[in-house]
Amino acid sequence: MIDTTPFKETAVLIGLATHHQDLTKTREYLDELAFLVETAGGIPGKRFIQKLEFADPRTYVGSGKLQEIHDWIEKNPVDMVIFDDELSPSQIRNIEKVLQCRILDRNNLILDIFAHRAQTSYARTQVELAQNEYLLPRLTRRWTHLEKQRGGIGLRGPGEQEIETDRRILRYRISLLKKKLIEIDKQKATQRKNRREMIRVALVGYTNVGKSTIMNLLSKSEVFAENKLFATLDTTVRKVVIGNQPFLLSDTVGFIRKLPHTLIESFKSTLDEVREADILIHVADISHPDFGEQIDIVRQTLTDIRASDKPTMMLFNKIDAYTFKPKDPDDLSPGSAINLTLEELEKTWMAKLNIPSIFISATCKTNLETLRELLYFEVRKIVRQRYPENQQLNEIRSDQ
Repeated sequence: MIDTTPFKETAVLIGLATHHQDLTKTREYLDELAFLVETAGGIPGKRFIQKLEFADPRTYVGSGKLQEIHDWIEKNPVDMVIFDDELSPSQIRNIEKVLQCRILDRNNLILDIFAHRAQTSYARTQVELAQNEYLLPRLTRRWTHLEKQRGGIGLRGPGEQEIETDRRILRYRISLLKKKLIEIDKQKATQRKNRREMIRVALVGYTNVGKSTIMNLLSKSEVFAENKLFATLDTTVRKVVIGNQPFLLSDTVGFIRKLPHTLIESFKSTLDEVREADILIHVADISHPDFGEQIDIVRQTLTDIRASDKPTMMLFNKIDAYTFKPKDPDDLSPGSAINLTLEELEKTWMAKLNIPSIFISATCKTNLETLRELLYFEVRKIVRQRYPENQQLNEIRSDQ
């Protein structure tokens, strides 16, 4: 009998603690990197952390630490080594010479997950463009299979190096993909233009905070939701009616720390749903130990894509899993964290932001009615501003 069980590759994880990023943060970031590896279908294994002022320009972690990693790999079965930062092409080459195994960086891993998650032709085109732009400066002779993608007499110039041919073929492919995306972007823009009369609300947030689950609850639809990173790549738009007020609700791709710029550029049309929304619902996973930093990363990303000035609601999700440990220097026990009630949460700093804030549990369906009421109020406020004549007409009808 043939074993059809998918083979899971084992990965060694490498992090760097610098004067910009302390040891605690580096460990937390490696936890996220391990989750990325699991999402990609791998098994995160041994972790190495190097302490340096700055990343070594040749080997990222320095020759001594690289030799330590090499010695460990020689004694243990490992399929690849993954670094928690983007590596330059020269760093990858230098590291491969020493470790003699497959080397990936954080960007490469995220691109691989996106490629696996892409379901529609549009998403696959976006991901392929990002992958090719990432690959172009990192080409080595092992990429000669690219030559098969384009034939023709006279393709290879006299005396041209094989790798130069590969680069030219890859540039040609990138050019084709960009043209294809321009056409798709025009179609998407037309679709958004046709929906312009309705108020548009977009769910935004860090990856895996529960946006798709909230989308399903509000729209009563069945958008794919899973406890893995980047479960949603394609923007899903659904019509929602609360009370007598219809609006369009979109579920967008999640953000993440160090999101590759090639992905941001290739997912331009997807992010346009955020840029052109009337209201943003910023969803945060309150049970995550680093949810404050995740909120900051999302806000910075919104600033980067020029969408930070929109009316925003703050939605703290997963309150059923949230625990709080009071600051007591004498209490060193790990199990003293406590759950806060909804009433207690509403007295914290999170409820005192200068934007509407609400606490819910999407899985337990806690406080959903309050969310609907607040969303109705915010949408009606936009409607009154945009269509004052309709408001006056409704008031006349109500008086009659």
